[in-house]
Amino acid sequence: MAENNAGDLSPEQTEKLIQFQDLTGIDDMDRCRTIMERHNWNIEAAVQDRLNESEGRPTVFGSGGRDGRPEPRPPAVNTHPRDQRIYTVSRRHPQGWFQWSYMVLLFPFRFVYVTIFDIFHWVVRLFQPDPRRIVTDPVGDVMSFIRKFEELYGSAHPTFYQGTYSQALTDAKRELKFLLVYLHGDDHQDVPSFCRETLGSLDVCEFINTRMLFWAASTNTPEGYRVSLALRESTYPFLALIVLRDNKMTVVQRIEGPVQPVDFIERLTRVMNDTEAYLVTMRHEREQRSQTNTLRQQQDVAYEESLRQDQEKEKRKREEREQREREEQEARDRELEQQRLIEEKERLKIEKAANLPEEPDPKDPDAIRIVLKLPNGIRLERCFLKSHSLEVVYDYVFIQEDAPDEFQLLTNYPRRVLPCRPGDDSPTVPSITEAGLGQKEMIYVQDVSD
Repeated sequence: MAENNAGDLSPEQTEKLIQFQDLTGIDDMDRCRTIMERHNWNIEAAVQDRLNESEGRPTVFGSGGRDGRPEPRPPAVNTHPRDQRIYTVSRRHPQGWFQWSYMVLLFPFRFVYVTIFDIFHWVVRLFQPDPRRIVTDPVGDVMSFIRKFEELYGSAHPTFYQGTYSQALTDAKRELKFLLVYLHGDDHQDVPSFCRETLGSLDVCEFINTRMLFWAASTNTPEGYRVSLALRESTYPFLALIVLRDNKMTVVQRIEGPVQPVDFIERLTRVMNDTEAYLVTMRHEREQRSQTNTLRQQQDVAYEESLRQDQEKEKRKREEREQREREEQEARDRELEQQRLIEEKERLKIEKAANLPEEPDPKDPDAIRIVLKLPNGIRLERCFLKSHSLEVVYDYVFIQEDAPDEFQLLTNYPRRVLPCRPGDDSPTVPSITEAGLGQKEMIYVQDVSD
């Protein structure tokens, strides 16, 4: 689609479109063309407006904030300071008898025309309010003036600020720049020559473009009329130089009348040089505030980092302390458990010793003598009845002082473990006879403690 639309563009417009796309990084060519057309193919204004939008500032074509709310109030302007410089350029008087005669002949006609026009205008205003008092599209008013200006006087002119008067004041205040306001009177006879000769001068264009913002509008539009009521000019062309001074936007010079290019540059330069000290002071103060804020931010970051490190250290100390407390508690719990097991074992020994059957007489035909060898080499010898279960033999070993905490009984020939405790395989413990033991047996005690 972009290729089809590019066919109706001039080579100059195509080059500007490509340059704008390179500067802004917008991939959509149709969108680039729409933006350039809104800015009347002024690439500088289009790029600046795009940068403003990317930095979070409202675009000059927005009718309000991003959320639909009206724009914030513009900076207040001191329009009549005590040291304001006013320069009024009078029209040159007629030279010679021919010019005087021409002026005298035309004076009655001009007087009648002006008088009748003013009376007619006054009568119309009695029945119909001035439509210029209702500002509905300030940006549209500015853009329509720029288009009409270029149609009448060509494209040789300073770069117009493509936004509202309020936005121009705000940008000039924020950027600490001079703002030159031009009010265009369409019906004034001195305006065409001023636009062609002064505003069309290359020296004037370079002077304005490099040193200030330039905002202009026609007083026949609501936006221009609103600014006219604020600045209260007396004739046209009218120029006002505004700059931030004493924390307030101030009109430091007013130029009224068809000023010539050289005189225009000299007078503005003189006033700007006298006022530059205020801007230097403001820039220095802003720089100091910026450095102070930067230093404060760095200190805040350093403090937060130090606080974070202290918190990390405190956290590690707390975790280490909690770990030590857990380990100590676990050690105490293990010690208590061991103590409980020892006490439980002693209780079981006493209980099993009390329940242990008495040793039968060795001459009893049902008696069997068993020798038990402990892991430490001690030998235990005792008689049991053949009808006694192996658990009785186990309990006898269990109550001994030198017996292991956990053990099992096994025979040597053949080597086998005696089932002395109930289990899944043998829910009942066999007797000595059922275990296959003879009249005299050697049983080994095997330590199976961990």
